Amino acid sequence: MGRYVVRRLLQMIPVFIGSTLLIFLMVNVMGDPIAGLCGDKQCDAATAAQLKKEFGLDKPVWQQYLTYMGNVFTGDFGTAFNGQKVTELMATAFPVTIRLTIVAILIEIVIGITLGVITGLKRGRPVDTSVLLLTLVVISIPTFVTGLLLQLLLGVEWGWIKPSVSTEATFGELLVPGLVLASVSLAYVTRLTRTSIAENRRSDYVRTAVAKGLPRQRVIVRHLLRNSLIPVVTFIGTDIGALMGGAIVTERIFNIHGVGYQLYQGILRQNTQTVVGFVTVLVLVFLVANLLVDLLYAVLDPRIRYA
Repeated sequence: MGRYVVRRLLQMIPVFIGSTLLIFLMVNVMGDPIAGLCGDKQCDAATAAQLKKEFGLDKPVWQQYLTYMGNVFTGDFGTAFNGQKVTELMATAFPVTIRLTIVAILIEIVIGITLGVITGLKRGRPVDTSVLLLTLVVISIPTFVTGLLLQLLLGVEWGWIKPSVSTEATFGELLVPGLVLASVSLAYVTRLTRTSIAENRRSDYVRTAVAKGLPRQRVIVRHLLRNSLIPVVTFIGTDIGALMGGAIVTERIFNIHGVGYQLYQGILRQNTQTVVGFVTVLVLVFLVANLLVDLLYAVLDPRIRYA
C-alpha cells in the first residue's frame, strides 16, 4: 500500500505540471490582462508598459510560468490587480465553497444512494419507474433554471429561505444552494447505484448469502451494497472537484462569495493571477480526491490489493 501511494504521488507531479501549464497558457494567451485592468478606457502605451513590467507580463510566457510555479511552491500565488494577495482571497473564498460542497456531497450520498438502493431492489416496479423519470427530468433541466426557480419559490414567493446567502454562509443557509449544486450529480448517483444494485443482486455471492439464511438487511448492507458502491464512490470522488469548480452558477444565483464568485470576477476582469491561482488549487483537489477514491476501493472490496 505504501509503495502504491508513493507511486501515485509521483504520477501526480507531471499531471499537475501539465494541467497548470495548460491553464496558464490559455489564460495568458486568450486574453489581455492589461485591457481588463484598465477597464473601459484604454491605457496609454506608457501606462500599459509600466503595468506589464510591474506584474511581470513583459517577460516571455514560459518565463512567466516558471516564475509563477517557483512562487507557488513557496506558498505565493501572486497578487491580484487590486493589490490584494491571491492567498487572502482564497482564505475567504475556499471555506465557503468547501461548506457548500460538503452539503452537496452529503445530499448526493444520503438521498442518491438511498433512492438508488430502493429502485435497484424494486426494479421494474412503479417506484422504480417514477424515480427514473424524476432523475431524467432533473438531468434535463439546467442548474441555473433549477436555482432560479427554487430561489423564486422558496425565497421570494413563500419566504421559507433568504433569497441571498449572507456573508457568514452557514450550513443552514447553504442547504438549498447545496441541493441546487448537487441536483444533477444526485440524479446520476441514483441511477448509477440503481444499476449497480440490480446487476450485483443476481451475483452468485448474493444468492449464496441468501441461501445461508442470512438476514435480508445484512445481505443488502454487508454484501450487496458494499460491492455495488465501487462505481458510485468513483463518481462521487471525481465529482468533489467538479462541484467546487462548477459552483460558479450556483454561487452567482444565491450571492455566495466563494470560489465560483472569485473565478467569475477574475475572468470578467481578466485577472490572470486570480484565475490561475484558484484553478491550480482546484487541480490539486482533483488529484487528491482521485487518490483517496483509489484507496477506498480496498476498503469496499477486500479482494482489491495494492502492490
